[in-house]
Amino acid sequence: MRNRVRVTDGRHLIVERQGDLHGRPVFLLHGTPGSRLGPAPRGMVMYQRQTQLITYDRPGYGESDRHPGRRVSDVVEDVRAIADALGLERFAVVGRSGGAPHALACAALMPDRVTRAAALVTLAPWDAPGLDWFEGMAASNVLAYSTAAADPDSLTESFIVRSAEIRVDPVRLLDDLRRELTDSDRVVVNDAGIRSLLLRNYSEGLRTSAYGWIDDAIAFSRPWGFDPADITCPVMLWHGEKDVFSPASHSRWLGGRIPGATTVLEPTAAHFDALSVLPRVLNWLLDERESSVGSMS
Repeated sequence: MRNRVRVTDGRHLIVERQGDLHGRPVFLLHGTPGSRLGPAPRGMVMYQRQTQLITYDRPGYGESDRHPGRRVSDVVEDVRAIADALGLERFAVVGRSGGAPHALACAALMPDRVTRAAALVTLAPWDAPGLDWFEGMAASNVLAYSTAAADPDSLTESFIVRSAEIRVDPVRLLDDLRRELTDSDRVVVNDAGIRSLLLRNYSEGLRTSAYGWIDDAIAFSRPWGFDPADITCPVMLWHGEKDVFSPASHSRWLGGRIPGATTVLEPTAAHFDALSVLPRVLNWLLDERESSVGSMS
């Protein structure tokens, strides 16, 4: 079910609800670039768990209005507006890749409403003390984030051109990624179903502009607007040790910062393996008896 929600500042967001619309609510925050149509557990999984899944296009993606200069913490205004519009008082939240820092922001800044939070293959804050932010990161991401921090106008020009090319041929983004994929990621992306889903996701996210992608990259390269140490709800951090797009050291740092966080590090997994773990993470988000989704570290 598709909804159009108005935020207090007048912007509109495009929202999708799946599964059991009377079930327990979980927000799934998409990756970068991405959209509400990104990878998610199948509808049958939602019905079996009596769960409704809420996804939405972050500002600047798909048909959602842009929010220029947004910080990671600004996600809270949007999620709160969506939850209010849908009549949801309490909910869990999970974010994958670029959605993960936003999920942590919800946990930190909405302690009265977020029951549990999960961050899959997340980045750590740009200003994380003691973390070599770029260590182990693919060259393309090092270039993008360092440019976002030092010369955002140059990043904007570059991403506008790149997004226009991807709109003409969405396969181009996967082809660009392929050069830096690990063997594990290549197996995931080569699956015909996953590939089709990713292409639909990227196409929708970049359909109207490049600004969601641009604003995400800039937001990750600046202070986030909250301290992960302030999170009080249960948090799950999941990461593949072989990830080169957001290195596992970022989850390690967050695991030492967030009180009581459960950190799951999979030694043979990489970035796109987070897609397959989503149903198990969903169990953890919804069932307090679930204590893990994999190897503990």
